[in-house]
Amino acid sequence: MEAPRQSYCRDTGARLRGVLYAAGRLSPGKCEQRSFVDGLTLQLGRGEICGFLGANGSGKTTTIRMLCGLLVPDGGSGTCLGHDIIREASLIRCEAGYMTQKFSFYEDLTVFENLDLVASVYDVPNRREAVAGIMDRMRLADRRAQLAGQLSGGWKQRLALAACVLHQPKLLLLDEPTAGVDAKARREFWDLIHDMAGEGLTVLVSTHYMDEAERCQRIVYLADGRIVVQGAAAEVSAHSGLFIFEATGGDLDAEARRLRRTPGVEAAAVFGRALRIAGTDRAVLENAIRSSDGAVPSWREAEPRLEDVFIHMLSVQGEGS
Repeated sequence: MEAPRQSYCRDTGARLRGVLYAAGRLSPGKCEQRSFVDGLTLQLGRGEICGFLGANGSGKTTTIRMLCGLLVPDGGSGTCLGHDIIREASLIRCEAGYMTQKFSFYEDLTVFENLDLVASVYDVPNRREAVAGIMDRMRLADRRAQLAGQLSGGWKQRLALAACVLHQPKLLLLDEPTAGVDAKARREFWDLIHDMAGEGLTVLVSTHYMDEAERCQRIVYLADGRIVVQGAAAEVSAHSGLFIFEATGGDLDAEARRLRRTPGVEAAAVFGRALRIAGTDRAVLENAIRSSDGAVPSWREAEPRLEDVFIHMLSVQGEGS
């Protein structure tokens, strides 16, 4: 029998306005202040899956921790699930689910024991039935007596997700939840996320995988604690200002090495039997192609992919730092 679906409250969403978070760091002879989140404004709607993109250290994890009440901002204001993120952090923690980058459950307890413990902490009604239901939904029932430490990465991921939604939160915060698991496990994880979002659960997920970002209704790219660009994946790609050319035939590896040394060519990479180059000036790219003297016979202009945009953003961020 199919496990019962959870019902997520309609009063859901998150709003941050001008939020700041900084921390001091001691270095020889002085104390430096670094901003991890700087004037960030973000709004999430009910049932939305929003993807957080950005380089390591861009402020993704800090923002997620402020939203779920684990960090107090140094400035600005915000609400999460109708609660003030500063004054009512404890209420937010009761109504949000947070899945960290690192598996954070007890490896010497079984799957059932971990979930039963979480249910008791949240004072979940009809605890045993709720645990059984979430195990069925996450396909963990056959592993209920298995120690968490003996699970593979993909099954640990399912256990962590089950624990995060056991108390029926209104908002699910996922911090690189699929790092280190195989492609099949990642796809199954995302199928579960979409099912729950369809039932009204709001999801904010940070990821470095572009195929995952493309499964989000909206993506937000952070750099140095600020939102650089946001929108649907197709919109972000279309308005990136990037030009892409692809080539087939010839010595693609040698041509890629030559083009990487050409000013104005931001990226040149071989994907299978095709060479793909990117830049923000079409004329420069066309001149670079012509200078190959026919070493690669077949070129065509292509649409930018989200991965092209992400690499471009990282490049721009690196030049500005």
